[in-house]
Amino acid sequence: MREILPTLSDWYTAGSPFGLATVVAVSRSAPRGPGAAMGVGPGDEVVGSVSGGCVEGAVFELTQEVMASGQARLETFGYSDEDAFAVGLTCGGEITLLVRRVTADEDPAFGAVAESVAAGRPVTTATVIDGPAPRGATLAVWLDAVSGTLGSTGLDVAVTADARGELAQGATGQRHYGPHGERREDTVTVFLHSFAPPPRMLVFGAIDYAAAVARIGDFLGYRVTVCDARPVFATPKRFPAGVEVVVDWPHRYLRGTDTDDRTVLCVLTHDPKFDVPLLEEALSRPAAYIGAMGSRRTHDDRMRRLREAGLGEPELSRLRSPVGLDLGARTPEEVAVSVAAEIVALRWGGTGVPLTATSGVIHPPPPS
Repeated sequence: MREILPTLSDWYTAGSPFGLATVVAVSRSAPRGPGAAMGVGPGDEVVGSVSGGCVEGAVFELTQEVMASGQARLETFGYSDEDAFAVGLTCGGEITLLVRRVTADEDPAFGAVAESVAAGRPVTTATVIDGPAPRGATLAVWLDAVSGTLGSTGLDVAVTADARGELAQGATGQRHYGPHGERREDTVTVFLHSFAPPPRMLVFGAIDYAAAVARIGDFLGYRVTVCDARPVFATPKRFPAGVEVVVDWPHRYLRGTDTDDRTVLCVLTHDPKFDVPLLEEALSRPAAYIGAMGSRRTHDDRMRRLREAGLGEPELSRLRSPVGLDLGARTPEEVAVSVAAEIVALRWGGTGVPLTATSGVIHPPPPS
């Protein structure tokens, strides 16, 4: 939903009620995961997608019904593979949607949530989707504040504690409680949607390849920083707008920068005086991906130098080198696609094998 929040926020600020359909559960093959959303606003304007086009027409009609009644609805779309095409869900999976009307009276915290997401301030929204609590009731939870209610003080307290626990990882999914927040009951289902700040992509080496990698990293939703010790190359005009450019020795900059399990590091300098001290630092800290550019000869020399510097096999096994998947890439833009493909495959457990050579579901449910 992050990508459509600016439009939803504009509608909300203008006082225009809108319908919001949010994916709260998926099974088998589903094009969009939990948290994907579609909004229907003034003049029947539609933003976002819940299925990549399979059932958007039916969801549009459902959203209009909810807008007219004001009553939130929980609906599941999905049939067997044999008859899925007849109803539009061609992938044969299932998606469950919560559809609700959003107004300032019904969701007074929505504007503050949108502002927090835009500013990179972590926030989790909790919404009742089933059970004896009011369906569609919402609670917004920050590390230092709470707004709204799910209809019960005990439920608010329990959900607030869980929501704050999810903020660190940006996790999204369902939780089950009793009507007053009892942990051992499951009569009330609440959907927690966490908005953590965008993950970071740190690109080292301000070369043409770095500009292309930075561009595709920004496209994928990363907050991108390019770092190089050479000021003649590390100039903002060489990189896309919104990309941070830092002039510093790479290892020194990384030493003073926080990383986490979502951070991506792309080392494109392929110069040992930069690479070795940088990778010594990188391979000793949390990161989702650490890739280094270079030929086979450069890779062998780099590994030898890193072993001489004291790194062991557990650390070296984390290094993706040479960087990227084998796409036959030549241009900086093609290389950037190959790097991005490897990052995505590693994130979701993809094989990198052409889909024509595989079997089974194409869009498995995301890991819980």
